[in-house]
Amino acid sequence: MTSAEASFRQRRAARGLSIIEVMVGLIVGLLVSLTATRSAQFFTATQRQGVAVGGGSANAASALAAIKDDVAIGGMGFFVDGRYRCATLNMSVGNTLVSNGTAFAPMQATRVGNNDVLDVIYASNVAAGAWSELNTESDGSTATLNSMLPLTVAQDPVVLLARKVVDVTAANPCLVRTATANVMPTATAPRQLVTFGNAGTHNQGVFASTPAFREQSPVVLLGNLQWNRYALNGTDLQLTRRLTGQTATLLRNVIGFRVQYGVSNVGSPSLDDWVHVTEGSWNTIDNANIDRVRAVRIGVVMRSPQREKPEGSNGECLTSTAKPRLFDGADSVEIEPDVADWQCYRYRSAIVIAPLRNLISGTATINWPVTVLQ
Repeated sequence: MTSAEASFRQRRAARGLSIIEVMVGLIVGLLVSLTATRSAQFFTATQRQGVAVGGGSANAASALAAIKDDVAIGGMGFFVDGRYRCATLNMSVGNTLVSNGTAFAPMQATRVGNNDVLDVIYASNVAAGAWSELNTESDGSTATLNSMLPLTVAQDPVVLLARKVVDVTAANPCLVRTATANVMPTATAPRQLVTFGNAGTHNQGVFASTPAFREQSPVVLLGNLQWNRYALNGTDLQLTRRLTGQTATLLRNVIGFRVQYGVSNVGSPSLDDWVHVTEGSWNTIDNANIDRVRAVRIGVVMRSPQREKPEGSNGECLTSTAKPRLFDGADSVEIEPDVADWQCYRYRSAIVIAPLRNLISGTATINWPVTVLQ
């Protein structure tokens, strides 16, 4: 090889890339970067959707578990000697009438629009259910008792003036009061005297009708009282404490909230059927049917917060091909989505069953084990 050829080859090996080669490399690198970015965006969106769905399911389970525990206590303190004594109720908080002789049940679901509202009332004090009898007739301002009621005025104890069995009618409401003074029996005054002064939390309301309570009417120590309401506010499932006005959001992106009663046939100890709250005579729970209620079944339907992209050949969404449903078999109900393009979203449902211990054990007609259908 001549020196000229060697010099040419050396210069050729040392030279850099041509402008064309650089441009081709840049274009190839750009295409690879775009492909990787799109893949990362798709993966992130899918991951975000999965996290939202999984998180929603976990939140639903926690919310329903809390509601179940609350509902299971329903009715504590409102049953006397195995009998339900309050067909209607007078109750106030300050001057506000919470219940003005209206139909009352310690657990009641009502249909509002396409969803249900669930009310649960119970005494939260473990001493709830302790009761005595009136020694003389009472107008609701005082109560002279045959036996001692273990209350402490400093704790603002709530007391229920209930009805004798023969007086349990819609025209004779029970009355909720707060004890403001308590005179214990002595040798010269052998009766306990409880006073419900105007300063008491539940003593200031003026009701449409306040019939007198006859001698031997039961007076029940409730201790503390809770009245909780579960209902949808938009797509938020909220808890409202009716006696204080406090609210809390339990679950978001909820489009369906439904309740069913688990009921028995007349004279049966078991749970024989599930009924909707608008079905037959079950739109109202009262002293005529409360002893047939064994449990409630509560269901929610949630919509995924993120809309998914169309997948069909014509640009339509195929994420969901049918509207969501709650419950199963003959009890199944379709839940109407809250968006027009409902096919572009995913839906999840969750159900919980809450046996009603106090309603079961608090009625005289049921004194044996109860089987709950799953």
